[in-house]
Amino acid sequence: MLSLKLPRLLSTDQVPKVFREQGILFGYRHPSSSATDCIFSLFQMTNETINIWTHFLPAWYFLWKLLAFSCALDAQKDTYTWPFLAYLFTCCVYPLTSSFAHTFSTMSGRARHICYFFDYGALALYSLGSAVAYSTYVFPEEWLNGRFHIYFVSIAVLNTAISTALSCYSRLTEMEQPKFSKALRTLAFAYPYLYDSTPLFYRLHLCALSGCPDSSVPAHYRHTAFAWLTCFLFATHLPERLAPGRFDYIGHSHQLFHICGIIGTHFQMEALHMDMMDRREWLTASLPAPFFSQAVGSVAASTLISLAIIAAFSATLYSVPLLAGKEDKPRDKHWLKKQN
Repeated sequence: MLSLKLPRLLSTDQVPKVFREQGILFGYRHPSSSATDCIFSLFQMTNETINIWTHFLPAWYFLWKLLAFSCALDAQKDTYTWPFLAYLFTCCVYPLTSSFAHTFSTMSGRARHICYFFDYGALALYSLGSAVAYSTYVFPEEWLNGRFHIYFVSIAVLNTAISTALSCYSRLTEMEQPKFSKALRTLAFAYPYLYDSTPLFYRLHLCALSGCPDSSVPAHYRHTAFAWLTCFLFATHLPERLAPGRFDYIGHSHQLFHICGIIGTHFQMEALHMDMMDRREWLTASLPAPFFSQAVGSVAASTLISLAIIAAFSATLYSVPLLAGKEDKPRDKHWLKKQN
């Protein structure tokens, strides 16, 4: 009778430092797992299992939404919908990339860094997708066609490159300067969000002062609340830092970070769809039709730039081996021996 024996899990003192997470004591996979071991771990309760599934399943939900909207909006003929569909594409990319990064991050120290380089690049691309959609559908009337609006997407492309570079660099410093690394990575994610959301925050401010009939405002508020909660969870490592070992498998901050991020993206998608439909008449009268380079070209260009940055940092890991982690290989033969 066939049976499947899953890999043995390890505790925090049995894995190299580069694999350890603050407040997580148990449930680690072997630090030199094979690709097959990583795939089998999807069906084993480890401290990464829920991290993987909370992004893998939503990626397919967002892909379904992308295909459904593509058919419903007649995207081939209606260029007004292109920024929204470009945004939806980035919504598919970032959770799928994250799920793959978490799945295969225990193959080696270098593999872990490279997996998360791609994860950070995908998050930066999602930020750009948000900027493209905000530029077309969200800007307040007072800012339309102003200098900030004209250069908004171009600056967002630059922000994508900066965000990818900073977050990748933060991995190279986390062994020697963990607090600086965490602060740098938080900045790399927070700055593009704050930039992208500036027109939205101003619009919500005007609504709070004088009221507005926009049906999308409640969804924008919900998205904003979940975005800030996501940032809080990422930065604080709560609740596991208060009770190490209690949330190793279920309920630690990275799981909650994933869930809140996906819910926030869902509300953002709803709000953008409502803005796209409700504001169409006066937006099309006030703005030129979106062109290819703005909606799709900027996303394609940023993808190539991010891939080049990721390739450069990945090459650095091989040219300077210590950057992959001083404890890239287990120091004890008990760690190195695979469990059968």
